[in-house]
Amino acid sequence: MADSKVAGMIKALGGLEDDLDDLDTKVADMKRQLLVKTQKEIDILYGKVREAANAEAEATMAKAREEADAEAARIAKEADSRLEEVRAGIDAGHDDAVGMVVDTVTKP
Repeated sequence: MADSKVAGMIKALGGLEDDLDDLDTKVADMKRQLLVKTQKEIDILYGKVREAANAEAEATMAKAREEADAEAARIAKEADSRLEEVRAGIDAGHDDAVGMVVDTVTKP
């Protein structure tokens, strides 16, 4: 009878060991599944962050382009204004210059 109790205990311990092995296998499988799911989430979040960064970069570039276009237009307007001033100065001095040349040439 003592042998049957010992045999029963050994059998019970063997069953527990098998159960522990099964649990260990299930835990390892769950870890793999969790790692796969985590990697998928990381990939999704990486994509979202990348899209947000691209959108922000495009917005920044568009704003910089607008500012550069405005600055270029201002510079062009200023250059046109200065050119008109130079032309006006040339036109105003042209008659005087022609008069001086004529006077110089016609002097005896």
